Amino acid sequence: MSRVRVRFAPSPTGPLHLGGVRTALYDYLFAKNQGGDFVLRIEDTDTARYVEGAEDYIMEALEWCGMIPDESPKHGGKYGPYRQSERREIYDRNLAEILKTDYAYLAFDTPEELDEIRKDFEQNGEVFAYNYITRNRLKNSLTLSKEEVQKLIDDKVPYVVRFKMPVDRILNLEDIIRGKFSVNTNTLDDKVLVKNDGMPTYHFANIIDDHEMEISHVIRGEEWLPSLGLHYLLYEAMGWERPQFAHLSLILKPEGKGKLSKRDGDKFGFPVFPLNFKDPVTGNISKGYREEGYLPDAFINMVALLGWSPADDKEILTLDEMAKEFDLHKVHKAGARFSKEKAEWFNHEYLKAKPDTEILSLLKDIEGINLNGFDDEKLLRIISLMKERATFAKDIYENGKFFFEQPTSYDEKAVKKAWNPETAETMKELSSQLETWNLERETLKQNIHTFAESKSLGMGKVMMPLRLALVGELKGPDVPDILEILGKEESIARINNAVNNIG
Repeated sequence: MSRVRVRFAPSPTGPLHLGGVRTALYDYLFAKNQGGDFVLRIEDTDTARYVEGAEDYIMEALEWCGMIPDESPKHGGKYGPYRQSERREIYDRNLAEILKTDYAYLAFDTPEELDEIRKDFEQNGEVFAYNYITRNRLKNSLTLSKEEVQKLIDDKVPYVVRFKMPVDRILNLEDIIRGKFSVNTNTLDDKVLVKNDGMPTYHFANIIDDHEMEISHVIRGEEWLPSLGLHYLLYEAMGWERPQFAHLSLILKPEGKGKLSKRDGDKFGFPVFPLNFKDPVTGNISKGYREEGYLPDAFINMVALLGWSPADDKEILTLDEMAKEFDLHKVHKAGARFSKEKAEWFNHEYLKAKPDTEILSLLKDIEGINLNGFDDEKLLRIISLMKERATFAKDIYENGKFFFEQPTSYDEKAVKKAWNPETAETMKELSSQLETWNLERETLKQNIHTFAESKSLGMGKVMMPLRLALVGELKGPDVPDILEILGKEESIARINNAVNNIG
């Protein structure tokens, strides 16, 4: 296999979670780094857990993140179909091949029979496994005669196809991230390869698809590491060259112990899915990063560093920059702890770096925001003043609401700090002077300074109550900036309103 080809192969059993996004991202980055192909394959053989809309969700999420597959159910390609449910003919053909070898057999045991055997083992303090010891006394094509097997097939008795695990072999396995290790086949059981409905399980379909699609590298979560021995042997059984494997560590809870879950997101107030997902059965909506206001490039940058470190410990990288640097050998073996604060930091940094015109478009797209007929010029000025303090585009509006709405109340602590019996008179005089001033930032600064000197007051004695009158509390950008944006009429109205209502 000379050309690098990787695949992201999710099951449409629900929304794509953070761990899945990271797997897809590392697939994508590795493919781009190596000048190879990034393939999206939908593994939808688990019909019992299939969720309506999940496949579309997966494809939309990848596109939002900027990871457009080279081949997929949507984009096509010469190795299709790219849904496992459409590849039955390919699986049947390969099933016939493996049944010609000594690596597979038919098992006719019913689930009820296996449950009874499992209970007997448990009563003796043992754990049942369908393996090299037990298979020789169970109902399968290893213990039945050819005639008995054929009669069961003719009578349409359901059966599964199991892998016949070799006895007492040492398998020398290799993982790009974790290095070399060994497994004794006696510790492995005889996994089901084909279910009684004729559909292959993950193990069999997976290696068939990877071979047929000429996948050179398999990048997947560490939960599949225990299956690596079986997959090595399946390639051996089929006489195929196997791909290289890389198993990614877990994304951990914020406190560092255990795998990150949706429950953690609910508990600590952050999404674990890239987009909102509405459960088609319950109607419940799970929060997504997109709808929470995260920028896709900030989100994907955050995900990339959950388990990989670029050179010089850089933190802000575009997708292209990440692809140029990405190296599977530099992916961490240890789990990566998720941090809500770090995710927000990334978004803040990306928002800060965005052109104000792009942020204006984002603001206009947010539902429930009333920009009160402000023209774009004023809105861009507000964005320029407020974005340094914002984590999300919506924060520019929330934190700068005083630009759009006159204060209806005044912060009590701020009133105690900034307002005394003489302040009302000072503000009345300032309001009167404001009528004649030019509301240009630098001129305003000088005029307020001159006014304070004429009243023998420090700047704080003028600026603090003026800010309180304009904003309703002691926060926000420089007062001259606020005055310039509000304009003369609105500023005077707010000062007079404060004079009449405070105290």
